[in-house]
Amino acid sequence: MIDKISGLSGLSGIAGPRETDMAGAAAMPTMPAVSGAQSPGSFAETLKTMGEGVVDNLKTAEGKSFAAIKGEVPTREVVDAIMAAEQSLQTAVAIRDKMVTAYLEIARMQI
Repeated sequence: MIDKISGLSGLSGIAGPRETDMAGAAAMPTMPAVSGAQSPGSFAETLKTMGEGVVDNLKTAEGKSFAAIKGEVPTREVVDAIMAAEQSLQTAVAIRDKMVTAYLEIARMQI
């Protein structure tokens, strides 16, 4: 189901599903420490990494939900996966809202 939805969104260029553990699904991807010799990467790469983390969390939660319906996974794991996915999605929406606000602010600037 998430695969069909991601094809409609701006995240459609993201790679397919990957297996994740619950610890990885519980949080947004962490950014590597930036040292003087290392380049931090582009803003687009950072957003792509965060988007992949959100999609992975949603797919994990969906998979756990289907497994729970079959009786293969305890309810607690389903709740944890859904809560992690919800938190990731809310973070992604908040970041998107901030980006739109910044864009509108720049668009209103007089040159």
